[in-house]
Amino acid sequence: MQLISLIKSKIHRATVTDANLDYVGSITIDRDLMERAGLVAGEHVHVWNVTNGQRFETYVLPGARESGIICINGAAAHRARAGDKVIIASFVLTDEPVEPRMILVDAQNRFTGYAYLPEE
Repeated sequence: MQLISLIKSKIHRATVTDANLDYVGSITIDRDLMERAGLVAGEHVHVWNVTNGQRFETYVLPGARESGIICINGAAAHRARAGDKVIIASFVLTDEPVEPRMILVDAQNRFTGYAYLPEE
């Protein structure tokens, strides 16, 4: 069996609401957005900063539901600031096909629709 890495979840062009350098680490994401994208607390994610080109990896912490929070915490706060546009993605190692959950948000990080939603 050969495992390959496939995209599982994506939040496309979210707006960073805060960057907290003094926090222990992670990215805090609105719980509603997490659920819609299929992300879970502690999950490893890639963050691609569309505004400045920086890329980094961290893990997810749930934020207040429907708050729109996208807060970059810890050392990663050097790579993003409030107002930056980011793409947040997670991947899965598998030997089976994956239908990713990719969501779109507006400038206030409110869910606007699915870029791709698997048939369930």
